[in-house]
Amino acid sequence: MTVIRLGTRASALATTQSQTVADLLTSQGVQVELFHVTTDGDTSTASLRQMGGTGVFATAIRYALIGSQCDVAVHSFKDLPTAQPIGLRVAAVPPREDPRDALVARDSLTLDELPKGAKVGTGSPRRFAQLLAQRPDLQIVDIRGNVDTRLGRVKGLGRYAEGGGREDLDAVILACAGLERLGHAGLITERLSTDVLMPAPAQGALAVECRNADSLHGPLAKALQAIDDRPSHLAALAERAVLNRLGAGCAAPVGAHAILTEGGPDKTAQPDVLHLQAVVCSLDGTKQVHREASIELPPLTEHFAAAYGIGEKLAEDLLDAGAGEITDLSASRSTPANPDVHDSASAIRSSEAHSDTPGTQTAAGSKEGR
Repeated sequence: MTVIRLGTRASALATTQSQTVADLLTSQGVQVELFHVTTDGDTSTASLRQMGGTGVFATAIRYALIGSQCDVAVHSFKDLPTAQPIGLRVAAVPPREDPRDALVARDSLTLDELPKGAKVGTGSPRRFAQLLAQRPDLQIVDIRGNVDTRLGRVKGLGRYAEGGGREDLDAVILACAGLERLGHAGLITERLSTDVLMPAPAQGALAVECRNADSLHGPLAKALQAIDDRPSHLAALAERAVLNRLGAGCAAPVGAHAILTEGGPDKTAQPDVLHLQAVVCSLDGTKQVHREASIELPPLTEHFAAAYGIGEKLAEDLLDAGAGEITDLSASRSTPANPDVHDSASAIRSSEAHSDTPGTQTAAGSKEGR
């Protein structure tokens, strides 16, 4: 039996995510081994902003995939640029973890219970802006590093960071999914409602990427089709369509969240419904543009194209409502009031890339942190 090499970074979170996918593929009769890829982001001490954002991690793994050093790659879907390299495709999206953001605070405090002037750490302009919209009195502090390093910044949680943490913050904001995957769900003091903090597009979802030809036929293609979770895939695709149509850069404060509601036994009379909402914020949190929409997905229609279409339409509604006037949607560098705030993600653009539209995300019969 041919062994499938699964490319991954060697960090604890990346390895955990990749092992989850490896186990799913193994359950489909495919033999898998992890192939560790060292990236510039893993060895550099520079900030994500200086390196170009989290896209530097995806780029190295994609090069390994294109160069046949590995056969599949696993990414945090929210960290993937919407530009899809020619020759590769997202072949599967396994069941999504909780897409919400998590507050990890000292003394089990909730967001409302944090004292005035409390210091809250995040490396995301999206979280920065929405936190200030809810609590303009907070001091938002830029942080970087892996999950354990960030946890070690919270007072009383220094033991989680290698060598001991600084314990200089009252709280940090991290993705629920990353904390759950690392076994840290018990540290979450509040799972923040999407009405409070709209997640990043595709947050909590994993993207399993492979070469185009490998997604069309053979044991790997069948296994990828089997592990693809339709509701998760549709939601992630719609959310990322918003980001792509907005032309949003890595530092733009944009949130999106979609959910699929299953219809009745007779899908013609009671079809599935995909509901999508999205928000664009000014970096200081004083202005927001929010829109939402729903679309029915009856049988014999191209559901993935419909999901992408509703994302594009919602983005156009946001632009018509002035989203492009309250913030720099093309921002690739963060510019909030706090000069230490850095980028949380970076778009990788190249002359040989295109957006992840449904037609470019086909896999064996289906289309398309932190």
